[in-house]
Amino acid sequence: MSVKLLLRCTFRSEKKRAVMCLVQQRLLSGADTVNALRPFYFAVHPDFFGQHPREREVNENSLKRLNGYLENLQKPGLRSLKPMDLTFYVRDTKESSDMQADLTSGFRSVKFTLRTNDVLSTVMNVLKSCSLSVEHMKGLKASAEASKSPPEAGVPFYRPIKWDKTYYTFTGFRDPEQELQQARRVEPTLSLWLRNNEPEATKKHNASLPLREELNRLKKELCHKFDLADIRWQRSWGVAHRCCQLQSLSRLSQQNPDALITLQGHTVVFSDQSGMNASGHVMLGTMDVHHQWTKLLQQLPSYRSLQQQTDWLKERISFLLGGVQVVHLERLGPVQPITEHYSTLSTFHKTLMSQNLRLHPRSLQGLTMSLENDRSKPALHEMGHFIIPTNCDSPKLQVFLQSHAPQARQCTQRRIQLQVEEEAVVKQCVHSLSLRSLTKEPSVSSSQMIMCCKRLLDQRSPLMQGLHICVSHFYSVMQDGDVCVPWDSKS
Repeated sequence: MSVKLLLRCTFRSEKKRAVMCLVQQRLLSGADTVNALRPFYFAVHPDFFGQHPREREVNENSLKRLNGYLENLQKPGLRSLKPMDLTFYVRDTKESSDMQADLTSGFRSVKFTLRTNDVLSTVMNVLKSCSLSVEHMKGLKASAEASKSPPEAGVPFYRPIKWDKTYYTFTGFRDPEQELQQARRVEPTLSLWLRNNEPEATKKHNASLPLREELNRLKKELCHKFDLADIRWQRSWGVAHRCCQLQSLSRLSQQNPDALITLQGHTVVFSDQSGMNASGHVMLGTMDVHHQWTKLLQQLPSYRSLQQQTDWLKERISFLLGGVQVVHLERLGPVQPITEHYSTLSTFHKTLMSQNLRLHPRSLQGLTMSLENDRSKPALHEMGHFIIPTNCDSPKLQVFLQSHAPQARQCTQRRIQLQVEEEAVVKQCVHSLSLRSLTKEPSVSSSQMIMCCKRLLDQRSPLMQGLHICVSHFYSVMQDGDVCVPWDSKS
């Protein structure tokens, strides 16, 4: 072998080793990432926020977005990601000899922005932002630099892994599984819990009756006066809070009667921010003043124009994809503004137009799909709708849609059947148990709701008469007397 060729081979070898070292410094495997974020998951896990539905909801949504961000970082050839704002409620997980005391400890709100472009930096950012220890990262970082195996692509970052008990003994971290098991062991049966809490629920409900009547009156009055389709709330605020919001809107209508005329035909949603959401509903931020609401109402014509363009893009996408309908699914957490929804649709439409798709115009008619920016691969949801990444390879997307269409139709039919069954069993429960209302949290599925209703009908507890029942994942008496019961409560 010539000296020149030998030098060239040596240079290539050293270059490859340097690149591999750089990659290994910037990426952790999926399993290492779960391990590194273990203290974080332990501090923000939604299961520990059973008595705080709003905080639980925020953490569930933020975890999904964080996991999507981490998954995208492992996509090959990825240059950079858009900054992502996240909010978490972090439990106080200080060591304590009293296990139960830790389960009921306080929490704090943490907000931070992810701007990192590699998994290792992202994990360090998350831990430091939540004021959690990063000492355990030293071993993981050294392991990542020493390992010569390529990172695991596409490994889910948050998944139920059973760690050896010695891990918790060695690190000093508490075992979340052990805590949850203990919490479940002390969870009472439904009948026992009702006996202990029904008097309090009835007392709170009776005290809230005047406000409930005022809330219904204000809602009917505003809907009739300004021809509103509906008035809704993004969060589970109390009756007093909702009344204040409607009274504020009523005062605005008296001070500036012409301002609310533009709301005709719209659904008004009191939420965390003002604007128009992806569903075309007008959002009124609960922290905004009348001047900001008035400014938004003046901008409604331009929002409606954007909504029309959004509908046109959905029609074009549906035509290109064989009739599959683009839908927007309301998710937990921050509401998607219509500007962001339009941008997502526009990007996806341009991608489809650049490819020569060959789908029959009606081959996928009756099916639905949603677009997600934080997803790397298309998927089929168990309820029958496709979940498609915005930046998706069109030929592969066509193959995926066609091959999964039969299964999607079966899942869709199953979902429709479950919805019909759920509606029927809920009506039966309200009538047979003499309930004032029976609702559920968005995180409770139709099948879970059906099982819960059948269990309630079997027990037929007289203590439930006259109550507002919300099927959830925990027991609680809310401030207005509404009662939350877990869908899988013990008999």
